Amino acid sequence: MSFGGSSSVASGARRPFEYGRTHVVRPKGTHKATIVWLHGLGDNGASWSQLLETLPLPNIKWICPTAPTRPVSVFGGFPSTAWFDVADLSEDAPDDVEGMDASAAHVANLLSTEPADIKLGVGGFSMGAATALYSATCFAHGKYGNGNPYPVNLSLAVGLSGWLPCARTLKNRIESSPEATQKASSIPLLLCHGKADDVVLYKHGERSADALKANGFSNVLFKSYNSLGHYTVPEEMEEVCKWLTANLELGTSSS
Repeated sequence: MSFGGSSSVASGARRPFEYGRTHVVRPKGTHKATIVWLHGLGDNGASWSQLLETLPLPNIKWICPTAPTRPVSVFGGFPSTAWFDVADLSEDAPDDVEGMDASAAHVANLLSTEPADIKLGVGGFSMGAATALYSATCFAHGKYGNGNPYPVNLSLAVGLSGWLPCARTLKNRIESSPEATQKASSIPLLLCHGKADDVVLYKHGERSADALKANGFSNVLFKSYNSLGHYTVPEEMEEVCKWLTANLELGTSSS
């Protein structure tokens, strides 16, 4: 199913964002977990929903929103679907904290209406992966970048071919409280990256995983793929399925 809509930004960002269609893949078995999955720059929620629907994960509900269309600096200001503005696809780029807060809040809003007994996660590809990892750091810190409280209890996050935004400020955010340190150490994170990626270079994915580990995120798995470019392959998605099944404690039953 899919539905359109706009979202007022709970994180307090100033400018309004108009989101495209959100595509929902219903679980084929007993609903045990819900994951918001975020597409890459210039893409939309439909393409990933079609792939996710084919995965052997009958207990997961997938929510695939479409990012707002906005001017993007890396495209010389040309409008594209983007979760935030970016001048360079790497962890060294200037951070559009306002845009990332808005998208992290949109993810949290989508998850906030799920039943209380359902495990919640966020994942994505490329810029979507960056937004997913940013959401995980907001969860650990307990706050968005602008200081407003982060409202959702995330169980895990997945980032494919992405990078970690705001890596430079992560240490101060996580060391701000014992609770943040505890959350960082407990949330499972899966990062996957192709060594042949010519869009978001492999070194950015590797450095992002290292930065997370160095700042208290001790449950990080980084998987590399020798000949993989800036796309996904069945081998990678099989790894995602195996990791989600283990970390969400889904088992092998579809009932």
